[in-house]
Order: sequence, then C-alpha cells, then structure tokens
Amino acid sequence: MQEEFLHYIWKHKAFDSSVLKTTNDEPISIINLGQHNHNSGPDFFNSQLSIANQLWAGNLEIHIKSSDWYVHNHEVDKAYDNVILHVVWEHDTEIFRKDNSEIPTLELKHYVDINLIHQYQKLMQSKSWINCESDFNSIADFLFNNWLERLFIERLEQKSEAISQFLKYSNNDWEAVLFKMLLKNFGLKVNGAPFLSLANSFDFSIIRKLQNDVLNLEALFFGQSGLLEENTIEDIYVEDLKQRYVFLKQKFNLDNSAVLPLQFFRLRPPNFPTIRLSQFANLYALEQNLFSKVMQLHTRDEFYEFFNKGVTQFWMTHYTFAKSSKKAQKIMTKAFIDLLIINTLIPLKFSYAKSQGTSVEDIIFQLIKEIKIETNSVVSKFQDLKKIDTHALNSQALLQLKQQYCDKNRCLQCAIGNSLIVKN
Repeated sequence: MQEEFLHYIWKHKAFDSSVLKTTNDEPISIINLGQHNHNSGPDFFNSQLSIANQLWAGNLEIHIKSSDWYVHNHEVDKAYDNVILHVVWEHDTEIFRKDNSEIPTLELKHYVDINLIHQYQKLMQSKSWINCESDFNSIADFLFNNWLERLFIERLEQKSEAISQFLKYSNNDWEAVLFKMLLKNFGLKVNGAPFLSLANSFDFSIIRKLQNDVLNLEALFFGQSGLLEENTIEDIYVEDLKQRYVFLKQKFNLDNSAVLPLQFFRLRPPNFPTIRLSQFANLYALEQNLFSKVMQLHTRDEFYEFFNKGVTQFWMTHYTFAKSSKKAQKIMTKAFIDLLIINTLIPLKFSYAKSQGTSVEDIIFQLIKEIKIETNSVVSKFQDLKKIDTHALNSQALLQLKQQYCDKNRCLQCAIGNSLIVKN
C-alpha cells in the first residue's frame, strides 16, 4: 500500500462512505472532501465533516499507519493543529494534538473494495514497457482521445514555462525569443544545443543591425560557431566571410568561447549545420519583423509558403566549405517546416496568446492536426499497442504521456490509469 493511493481513494471518494465510523465507533459524514494539497502541510485543506453529529471544518491528514503521525513529527508542528480527521490504512496507535486532545481516526481499509486494490496492484507491479501495456488497447476511444488533447495542452503549458525564461533574459522581446527558439530547432536533435549556444553568444540587437545583409549574417553565424577558423581553402566567398567576421568581432566585442562544437557525423547532408545556418541567415535577411509575421500564419500551407527559403549562392553548390556538390536550391522541406511548427511556432503562438489574455487553442488544434504524426520509437511503440489517429497532436501527447506519466509511474494522475483502476 502506498500513501499516494490513499490520497487517490480519498480524493475520488473511492470507498463506501455510507457507514463510516471512527476507530472509537463515532459516525462520520462527509460534507466536503477538501482541497488536495500537493505542497507541505496537511494533505487536504478545508474539509467539512460531521463526526459524532458535530460539524467540523479543517484539514485532513492521510498516512499508511497511525503511528506515521509521530514518525513525521506532526505532533510538534503547528501546521497540523487544525487537523480534524486522521485517515489511515491501518490504525496502530492513538493520535493526539499538542494540547493532548485526541484526533479522530478513520481506518480506511474496512471501506475499500478489494477489487480496487487488486487493480491498482496489478497496474503498479507490471514489468512491461508501460504499466498498462496489456490493457492499453481496451481503453475507450472517447476517453483516450480526450486525454491526449489534455496532454497536448499540458505539454504546451510546460513549453510556455521555458519560453517565459527566454522572455525574462530577453527583456520581454518576443522577436529575440523567436530567434533563439527557431535557431535551436534549426539544429534539430543533434545540433539543437550548439545552435542555442550560438544564439546565446551575442545580443539579438546585433541581428537587427545586420539583417539587411545576408553575408553579414552568415559571417556572424559561421564565425561564432568556429567554422571559419577551421577552413583554409582559398575562395572569394570564404575570404569575404572571414574579413566580415573579423570586423564584426571587433565592432561588437564578440566572444564565442561558450559556443558548443557543431556536429556533422551521421547527419544527412541536407541537415548539415552549414546548410541550416545558411537557410537561417537567408530567412532573416528576407523577412523583417519575423515574429509579427509568423503570428499571422494559421494554416500549414501558409507556413510552407512563408518558410519556402533556401541557401545563399555558395551553398547551392556546397554542403561543406571544402567540397563542391551538384547545384541545388536546398529549400527547406515540408517535413522540416513541420518540425519548426510543432516545436517552435505553435508553442510561441500559445505562449503569446496566453500573455495577451487570449486563446488560440482552436487555431492550434486545427494546425497541429494538419501535420502528420511524428515518427520515433515512443510513438511507434504506442501505435503497436493501439490504433491511433495519425496527426502530430497525438505524437506530442504520447511523448508527454510517456515522459511525464508512464516513466514516472504516475498512473493515479493519468486518465488511462484511473479508468483501469476502477475497472470491474
């Protein structure tokens, strides 16, 4: 038995409350279960009970055993002076307040259906990939789909908290936040952290000053990332970038010592950091006031058209500085733009609307459902267990489910786990 499960039982009133009695045989009637407290102090606030036909209003504490009250030193803690009922699984000793008055105790095990306990134990003792793996396919579609929508919003809320930190360090400059998040996600999984360190290596005000010249932007990005130092090839374009970077470094007192090394290993050439940085420079040179523009985009096709940007001339015939290749525009693919929408643009839309006291959930839901479901090991495993609609809302929700609930054994806070626990 776990205390968390007792919290669940009380919160959801998953017990026979018609004939409750204290360990001293006094009748208990529940008027208000109280508010679940997830911080320090009593487990439930503002409970309202009738005990021995007397009305009580106060707090409630839950333990596995009555003696846990003393194990946790609650008898000397003023925060527990207003506890009106001690709910335990097993009563092994009487409990008293600091003034020596006895606290009524409810021994819960006499009122809980044994099948509920068996379902909980079956779930929590599973050794599968997720606790509910054997029953996952049996979950009703209505419950499942509603829970995924809630998980998607929960994931956006978490990303919104990270965006708030970006805003804090950018003096509430949404353009600067977009720049950092967008550059990070241009690096995808492999170069995301190096690209973010690159974005953090200079102030966004420099981008505003250089934005009219794509070569200055490329010089800044390639120079700060250390790529120009490694190249000794004789090329007019490369020499121009080096000279520009020397000037920029002196003018803006640039420091790239904290920029992480870029990775090329095991990447497909279109995802090389050189190509992504050129595309990024081209995007910012072609589009002024980027944040206000992307906030006006609502459909997938609008995003596809807006981000239909390629590389500068040199990179049409190169993937690296040293080696030439067949000429190609190297336009951002729709699959890549999808990832930008999912990981950068939708979270920013959500966070900005939240900061303005408005809601864009309908727009976001429509947009995310236009995008195909992401392909990764977590999503594939869930798809093996149950037929799932193939749009990106579900892949984001499933990642949230696995990372924040399944991996942490938070079945009691999960709608799926809840439905299986109360299953007959």
